[in-house]
Amino acid sequence: MSLALPERDVAFLLHELLRVEQLTERPRYRDHDRATFDQSLNTARELADSHFAPHNALADRDEPHFDGANVHILPEAKEAVTQFADAGFLGATHDYEWNGLQLPHCIAQACMAHFYAANVSTSAYSLLTIAAANLLRAHGSSAQLAQYLPAMLDGRCLGTMCLSEPQAGSSLADIRTSATYAQGGHYLIRGSKMWISGGDHDLSENIVHMVLARMDDAPPGVKGISLFVVPKFLVNSDGSLGERNGVRLDGINHKMGYRGTVNTVLGFGQERDCVGYLVGEAHAGLAAMFHMMNEARIAIGLGATALGLNSSSEL
Repeated sequence: MSLALPERDVAFLLHELLRVEQLTERPRYRDHDRATFDQSLNTARELADSHFAPHNALADRDEPHFDGANVHILPEAKEAVTQFADAGFLGATHDYEWNGLQLPHCIAQACMAHFYAANVSTSAYSLLTIAAANLLRAHGSSAQLAQYLPAMLDGRCLGTMCLSEPQAGSSLADIRTSATYAQGGHYLIRGSKMWISGGDHDLSENIVHMVLARMDDAPPGVKGISLFVVPKFLVNSDGSLGERNGVRLDGINHKMGYRGTVNTVLGFGQERDCVGYLVGEAHAGLAAMFHMMNEARIAIGLGATALGLNSSSEL
């Protein structure tokens, strides 16, 4: 039995209720029609059934584990994430110039719902990367886009969101991770982050962390928080990978849900310098990070809805 969403229900919502094909009257979507929308949805459904659903239960039973040096994740998860990226879904809504598909957001989210229904924990790695890429598009510099976005949209680099800290929990006003300006236009990041989904793995050749930290001259409270892009491996000017950055995996957490999504404790600048690059304006990082936070919240809600609809359709 398919774990993807019922095809007829999705078609009704998109075409009969929302009349999504009307979007093709807009210049951005004029290359699309119902056939291209349905083709994207069918591809998502097929991939969800063939590469995500088969290890859904296994991901719950065989959680990611840390051997003291590396995180070990099901090989089926890596294959699923690779297939997702190869099909173009990481760049589904992005411009053609970035090798995106330029699909409407509602079609892209309907595609994602198939993956959430089939295997929500493996889908989370792509969810986070899509949100991180959208954050960079909104707030990153042209140099940052050129350096990171192509690798994020083709799956060579996955993304994370690093907000909470062990001593602060959800009180972001109390974070202590610091950012000290260094020669060369970058910052040295030092601190610890807790509950970081996708914080370390072998699903991609690199990981880009979106990190909240305080500059040395930052005012107190949330108005003193800045946002930094911190890669696991530094990226050279030609896009090739450089040396390992000072991001250390200190352990993993185990959760009741999303058990196949590795959830980590990360240390920054503990054993070696950890290089980060300011995204957007200084001391305006929380507002920028909300671009990713809110997208992730909507995605989590859609995932819950997809799981609920999937379950009710089997009754």
